[in-house]
Amino acid sequence: MSKRFHRAGRRSSVNTVVADLHTHTTNSDGEMTLDDVPVAAAEAGVDVVAVTDHDRVHPDLDTPWEDRDGVRIVHGIELRVESPAGRVDLLGYGVEPTPALEREIERLQTDRARRGARIIENVESRLDVDLDLEGRAGIGRPNIARAVADATDMTVQEVFDELIGNDGPCYVAREVPDFETGRELLAEACGLVGLAHPLRYDDPAAALELCADLDAVERFYPYGGDPDPAPVAEAVDRYDLVATGGSDAHDHTLGRAGLDADGLARFCAAAGLPDP
Repeated sequence: MSKRFHRAGRRSSVNTVVADLHTHTTNSDGEMTLDDVPVAAAEAGVDVVAVTDHDRVHPDLDTPWEDRDGVRIVHGIELRVESPAGRVDLLGYGVEPTPALEREIERLQTDRARRGARIIENVESRLDVDLDLEGRAGIGRPNIARAVADATDMTVQEVFDELIGNDGPCYVAREVPDFETGRELLAEACGLVGLAHPLRYDDPAAALELCADLDAVERFYPYGGDPDPAPVAEAVDRYDLVATGGSDAHDHTLGRAGLDADGLARFCAAAGLPDP
């Protein structure tokens, strides 16, 4: 299957974000449908978008990339794994699913549905509310948080902070693959595999050490609190990594972080794609 990209029109401004390589759709826990992606991209002035749904590939993306309404969409995946640094997320780009990856996705989605149902039950019992939501493949905590916000006077952030965050009373952990298994599955199915949002983890330094076995790292990301980006830049140099970037959008707002034209050209070259 070809991994070639068609050219897409893009601006030449050096620091302009032209590629948002970390977004989510309703296939997992995002608010956008696939048809919404080109609209959101146009509104943000972004030419390239990677759809990286949690623990699953998008059923309506049959190739590693495609053009939709003038926007280049890269088929990706975000896979959570258990590592020596704790649980981290890997981003795979240019997905061509292998049977092994498909089997693991099926297992993960069964676990997601069961886990989602348990969190929903915990929240409904604790708050004495009916969320009108069921566990299903693709469900994530943002889906549940939005449902709670709709049913109560809590904000989505308050739901995470007080109920379903990792230390919350309604939290339920998922069963995820170990780092090496996840890395190998993605390496066989994707053109490029990297570490997502390294400064979000409890131990960023330990997480960045994992990059020794990866192709890339998410260097540009809309962190809150303005953390020091130097460790990520140092990891790029130390491990000869490709720098990726994206907004991690679960809503319709793209381009909050991403790659400029030069960064996109390096990304495409490293993934075996022609310079756009």
